[in-house]
Amino acid sequence: MTIFVDMDEVIADTYQAHLDIYYNDYGILHKKEDCSGRDFWQCVPEAHQKSVKAHAWQVGYFRDLKVIPDSQEVLSKLVERHEVYIASAAMQFPNSLLEKSDWLDEFFPFIPWQNRILCGDKHILKGDVLIDDRSYNLKNFDGRTILFTSPHNTKTNGFERADSWSDIAKKLL
Repeated sequence: MTIFVDMDEVIADTYQAHLDIYYNDYGILHKKEDCSGRDFWQCVPEAHQKSVKAHAWQVGYFRDLKVIPDSQEVLSKLVERHEVYIASAAMQFPNSLLEKSDWLDEFFPFIPWQNRILCGDKHILKGDVLIDDRSYNLKNFDGRTILFTSPHNTKTNGFERADSWSDIAKKLL
């Protein structure tokens, strides 16, 4: 089986990074559960939205992300049984390509560079399974799609869902 796994909000916690940077910038604490169904920039005052949208343009943003719990353990088992690729949009933000590659080297060294697809649009992917947090990436995929739960997609319906990497393990191992 060929499995494609997104990075942001699937194995790398970009949402928490936004919360942390916002707290450091403005001293206002937000929790993920406060933002159900919305991207984080939609949870802040309009005067702060441009600042939040600029987080991903900052040097170090993608390099310093926390790992989504249990993703390393489950992915290491999936790699033993299946052909696993990391498929992440990395062209929109200039620093993300190198930072994502370095981050993967550190936290997922068992996925070699040959199995990393750092791309623009994921519509080109052809395989058996795509795990992603964005429904627009899933809707055009020809194989099985799994929506990985993130605060912004809690109100998205119409896709098989995984709330955790434990759920992924139950579905694919």
